[in-house]
Amino acid sequence: MAGNQGRRGAVRKPTTKKGARVGTGGHGRKALEGRGPTPKAEDRTYHPAHKRKVAREKRAEQDAAIARARAKTSIRLPEGHELIAGRNPVAEAVRAEVPVERVFVIGNIADDRVEEVVRAAARTGAPVVEVTRRDLDVASDGAAHQGVAIEVPAYQYAQVEDLIADSMQQIGAPLLVALDQVTDPHNLGAVLRSSGAFGADGVIIPERRSAGVTTAAWKVSAGAAARVPVARATNLVRALQECKQAGFFVVGLDGGSDVPIRGLGLAAEPLVIVTGAEGTGLSRLVRETCDQVVSIPISSRVESLNAAVATGIALYEVVSVRAGSQRAAAE
Repeated sequence: MAGNQGRRGAVRKPTTKKGARVGTGGHGRKALEGRGPTPKAEDRTYHPAHKRKVAREKRAEQDAAIARARAKTSIRLPEGHELIAGRNPVAEAVRAEVPVERVFVIGNIADDRVEEVVRAAARTGAPVVEVTRRDLDVASDGAAHQGVAIEVPAYQYAQVEDLIADSMQQIGAPLLVALDQVTDPHNLGAVLRSSGAFGADGVIIPERRSAGVTTAAWKVSAGAAARVPVARATNLVRALQECKQAGFFVVGLDGGSDVPIRGLGLAAEPLVIVTGAEGTGLSRLVRETCDQVVSIPISSRVESLNAAVATGIALYEVVSVRAGSQRAAAE
């Protein structure tokens, strides 16, 4: 056409020509390949399971180190025997005539309680063994042993029926404490100490899911474990029912109750105070067995009290109400 002879049509440049090229078969292959199997959760450093794995490995290393240290220590206890450490717990145990197998003491300790323990061992023929501080550190699992410890047979628990019968023979209204799933031996030791301070006749604990009277409990109890009997129940609910059949009222402590413990109406009666674990509280069946469930009013800024503190407050309130009733009767 006239005037268009100089215009070229659409022409594909050689360098932009589409089509197969040599060596293009592998393009994108890597994008299609998988990344392999997904690593386990505990192998991913950002995952909580990895932190738990690291914590388990650390605990295993610590346990192995403790086992190696125990293998080297001169204090080796026969199976079933336990160690009571600390000057007050040891002295209280000796005064309560707990059988003493051996006395372990660091040399050059000037203390009346230690001398009392050594004299008692001499009377009964129990050997007194001089050890190093490291030996006691290892044998007592790092507890504050204060340079003295005694080896005793395993704690002898009372029978529930015997504890009930003995408490009913005491002067005044009997008072027992029961712990529901309290697994911390320090809490048990503190409960024993409060029970001894406020005149409770004994403590009932379940055989399973509960702390026992161990070295830690002895230490925290400050010797009260030698004076306050502890009974182990195969079934705590059944034990509480036995208490009710014997004439006890069962009062449970639970933060969710709307009934405050102040001025407890049942305080003057034969009483069992039941405390649950911090956080979980009383189990359902134990709660249903209680004649009354009460709470201790606390600030809203604090979620709950631990078992030992709650039990101590409850025992103080019961003793206060009983003392007031006695004063009123005397007048």
